Amino acid sequence: MRNQPASRSALPFDEMHLPDGGWRSAYDGLAKWMAGMPIADLARKREEANILFRRLGITFAVYGEGGDTERLIPFDLIPRVISAGEWSALSAGLIQRVKAINEFLHDIYHNQDILKSGKIPRELVLQNEQFRPEMVGLDLPWRHYTHIAGIDIVRTGEGEFYVLEDNVRTPSGVSYMLENREAMMRLFPELFSRHRVAPVSQYTDELLKTLRSVSTERHRDDPTVVLLTPGAYNSAYFEHVFLAEQMGVELVEGQDLVVKDNFVYMKTSAGLVRVDVIYRRIDDAFLDPLAFNPKSAIGVPGLFSAYRAGNVQLANAIGTGIADDKAIYTFVPEMVRFYLGEEPILRNVPTYSLRNPDDLAYVLEHLDELVVKEVHGSGGYGMLVGPHASKAEIEAYRARILTEPSMFIAQPTLALSTCPTFCDDKVAPRHVDLRPFVLVGDTLTLVPGGLTRVAMREASLVVNSSQGGGTKDTWILES
Repeated sequence: MRNQPASRSALPFDEMHLPDGGWRSAYDGLAKWMAGMPIADLARKREEANILFRRLGITFAVYGEGGDTERLIPFDLIPRVISAGEWSALSAGLIQRVKAINEFLHDIYHNQDILKSGKIPRELVLQNEQFRPEMVGLDLPWRHYTHIAGIDIVRTGEGEFYVLEDNVRTPSGVSYMLENREAMMRLFPELFSRHRVAPVSQYTDELLKTLRSVSTERHRDDPTVVLLTPGAYNSAYFEHVFLAEQMGVELVEGQDLVVKDNFVYMKTSAGLVRVDVIYRRIDDAFLDPLAFNPKSAIGVPGLFSAYRAGNVQLANAIGTGIADDKAIYTFVPEMVRFYLGEEPILRNVPTYSLRNPDDLAYVLEHLDELVVKEVHGSGGYGMLVGPHASKAEIEAYRARILTEPSMFIAQPTLALSTCPTFCDDKVAPRHVDLRPFVLVGDTLTLVPGGLTRVAMREASLVVNSSQGGGTKDTWILES
């Protein structure tokens, strides 16, 4: 376990305050503003923000808890600040990582050189339920598989950033990043006059540019792009509507599309319109009932056939889910070395793979100290946070692990960095992570910033909105 980040027992890194009671230079202007802002004024502004978010319908869905599944996502008024120098190093590492992941995805569906070399166990890829044999040998434009990637980053110290997980299939959350900035500019315009904050509003323009670049050459001048959603009951439906509106493209469901002669068409009042690029927010298994899950009622029959023929392009590509797998995540630094011939700029969080007998034995002995996750899990569901779990919860999870150890990984409970957060009518430190978004088209693009998720509960390490977490605006200061 080399390059071990700070453990939960260590004092978490405070992104704003120095140990001597001062504050870091990036927070200088914000600290002075906070000193002159009464708590009552912050409470009033928070209510204004809640009213704004309700009016805009900025919600997320929570299932399995009963009651109203639509929740207003908690929004914190105090922005997170990252200096230009820190962002420069972080963005270089993100671009490097996404490049390597795209090379890996092309390789495993073609020559499988990394498997032949023994760098990654063959069975871990080829027997993985996210590996799509139907994609083997299929050439994609510019060898791009993941066009929109959301990489989860945690911070443990000065200049110490770690990748927690990769989201390269259907990453979500960018709409909250954009709406958080819009809300902050409405609520506190004076703050932006005091800071040189890099803008994020160009994201949807960059996203549309990226999607257009995915189109095959003969339709590239003016391709028709649509966003395919599972429908209004999906937890990220607000985001689907928001992005389609901002890009000026049609939001469609499976029933709105039809395949004829291996071409995809959109049904309109004026007749059928050919579709060139689909930004899909539906998992592989449900995209086409003729090729994958025959029970899917939200897919498009014949879509995969048109895709294989090269008559329509998908972002992200089918088969990218293998790189979302948390067991594959452990090998991404090796991918960087193998495909790019470089040392990784960003490190992984040290991870135990429970398919390894030695790792399994260690984890079973230390469940009360570790975070254990399902390799295909997401949204904070299905995980065990050992230090915060009861003995009964730990023993129940132990039984799950023993049923199929290969379906789990474990990581140390990191001392995630904290940022000042307005909650419970006071400003207090709360743990945060960051999800920047990388766009892969003609070039690799990052809008400066990302979605900062914050654990609104004291001492909690779980930042997912589905588990009670909130969000805050992320400021990248321009140099």
